[in-house]
Amino acid sequence: MKKFLWAVALLSAGLIATAANATLAVGTKAPDFDIEAALAGKEFNFSLNAALKKGPVVLYFFPAAFTKGCTIEAHDFAEATDRFHKLGATLIGVTAGNVDRVTEFSSVECRNKFAVAADADQKVIKAYDVVLPKHPEYSNRTSFVIAPNHKIIFAYTNLEPDNHVALTMQAVQDWRETHKHK
Repeated sequence: MKKFLWAVALLSAGLIATAANATLAVGTKAPDFDIEAALAGKEFNFSLNAALKKGPVVLYFFPAAFTKGCTIEAHDFAEATDRFHKLGATLIGVTAGNVDRVTEFSSVECRNKFAVAADADQKVIKAYDVVLPKHPEYSNRTSFVIAPNHKIIFAYTNLEPDNHVALTMQAVQDWRETHKHK
């Protein structure tokens, strides 16, 4: 009953993503991708398929490294990274903006906690339909939670960074609760 009331409160506050403000819909198969990423200033190849073998993936897109909202969001995700890991989730941020600074962003603003990737050719951003409408050179601020079966179980788009961490965390916790005995 508590979860139901929590969901009703979020819906009434307009915080849960709906088809009108999300890009790829919940239930859609997440497009697979491999991308050059950085964690703690070290570059590596991130594979969605490989990460999903370990558990759910929180994939969040942000407009550009070292901008005000993206820095706030990176700090929030950095603070929550250990909780995501305890739930078995992998976290990665992807951007089309300031791609030349993503490695630095991974250590400075992501605080060496999670990987971020530069999508200079926008293949991933276009596959997830998160191109920022008014500025197509950037990605929209959109968060997804992808289950190990490659299905999107949560999607949320909002340029304000405030609720992305809490909402993705709740989605991962809800998924974990229903899959803890499997």
